[in-house]
Amino acid sequence: MVEAATRRRGRGGGGAARRAERSAVSFETARFIERNIPNFEVLTEEALEIIEHNAETVLEEIGVNFPDNPAALDRWREAGADVSGERVRIPRGLARKLCATAPSSYTQHARNPARSVEVGGKNLVLAPVYGPPFVRDADGGRRYATMEDFRNFVKLGYMSKWLHHSGGTVCEPTDVAVNKRHLDMLHAHMTLSDKPFMGSVTEPSRARDSVEMAEIVFGKDFVTRKTVMTSLININSPMTFDDVMMGALEVYAQSNQACIISPFIVGGAMAPVSVAGTLTQVLAEVLAGIAYSQLCREGAPVIMGAFVTSIDMNSGAPTFGTPEAAHITYGAGQLARRLGLPFRSAGSFCGSKLPDAQAAYETANSLNMGLLAGVNFMLHACGWLEGGLVSSYEKFVMDADQLGTLHHLAAGVQVDENAQAMDAIREVGPGGHYLGCAHTQANFKNAFWKSDVLDYKPFETWEDEGARDTAQLATLRVKKLLADYQQPAMDPAIREALDAYVAEKKAAEPDSFM
Repeated sequence: MVEAATRRRGRGGGGAARRAERSAVSFETARFIERNIPNFEVLTEEALEIIEHNAETVLEEIGVNFPDNPAALDRWREAGADVSGERVRIPRGLARKLCATAPSSYTQHARNPARSVEVGGKNLVLAPVYGPPFVRDADGGRRYATMEDFRNFVKLGYMSKWLHHSGGTVCEPTDVAVNKRHLDMLHAHMTLSDKPFMGSVTEPSRARDSVEMAEIVFGKDFVTRKTVMTSLININSPMTFDDVMMGALEVYAQSNQACIISPFIVGGAMAPVSVAGTLTQVLAEVLAGIAYSQLCREGAPVIMGAFVTSIDMNSGAPTFGTPEAAHITYGAGQLARRLGLPFRSAGSFCGSKLPDAQAAYETANSLNMGLLAGVNFMLHACGWLEGGLVSSYEKFVMDADQLGTLHHLAAGVQVDENAQAMDAIREVGPGGHYLGCAHTQANFKNAFWKSDVLDYKPFETWEDEGARDTAQLATLRVKKLLADYQQPAMDPAIREALDAYVAEKKAAEPDSFM
């Protein structure tokens, strides 16, 4: 059944699918951000050269570990690295030379072509929170995530105007077996949204399942030639490339699917406490990881990642929205641009337990930092709470709303004839007002960004409506978006094949919750 549907799809992606897409109910989604503002840079040329030199020294003299992966060790040995046990020491310049074959940008295709994204250059793609085992909402409080929660977050992402990407593990559905939940999660992304999505990385076989499911949706030939998934490969900092993540990387790279190669840095615990020291380790790790992706397949699309937070030295808890994390993110952006690679970092990071003032301050710091750092792919752009342990319904829509400010900031300042507004200034003159002038009437609908969550009403109106705070308004927004949700159309043959694939895979082995 699966193979028959794939054959019917054909190399063009399927006429029936395209007809279904054209007739589908569509909700407005903003195009990915194209920056018209400069990047903020904190490192001098001398500082960059020192960090690059030190990173090469780390690779050459200290090396990195590739445990339980003899095939990876063979690849490195053949490439000219010094392999001793599981330790790989990479001669100065080799990793950078291998990284040179990675593309500076790529297109991730969505099943709705209008929602495909360009990753790299001056672009910024926004994707939701990834990985929390818990969820929180106003009605149920904090609890373990379920598959119903997962589907709800996919729907919220689909309905969010400023979010370009459906993401991956928007929460971890603990009510589904560990060895099978990736099938249900991918199925949700593929059927409940038509935005781009991420594949599974928790086991190499699950990465293979992701590719095979994408082949059903897009057609096998299309997936062979084009990139339809961008998936997260975390480095086990400091300087360890575990076989599970590397196994997933191998599957995706060999299938021409994109990977984010990302150190997981908690300063003071997994990297030095200094900014320059952390950047040295980050660069050494991403050079080794991206180089390895190119050993798996030359030209495989990759993103240089940097997940960065500091640590509270009293409690040991990670902290977010801090100036040190900002310095590292700005510096990592400069290093990524010198390598000519897309950059992933930042997000709606916060350590707060609730969608409160702490969450808002830390998130605003993190989001604005990402925009100015030149980030090209921002994972965790909305919904993150409690240091990444919780996906919050209310914070998801609060953050997704604020992503609109990033779009408007990135547009920069227009100075064309309309923007100069000289006719309006002449018309109003001294002592007048602009509310009724022709220029205001012609431009007011699009002149200012407008929040769909925040309250700007007069005090009396606000009080009469219940004196609701932002979290309460966000609860109403969540309920409205889920009530208004309409599933995007899909070719019935493809949906049938996808359902059959998931059913067959789940029936093939017993449930495991380990």
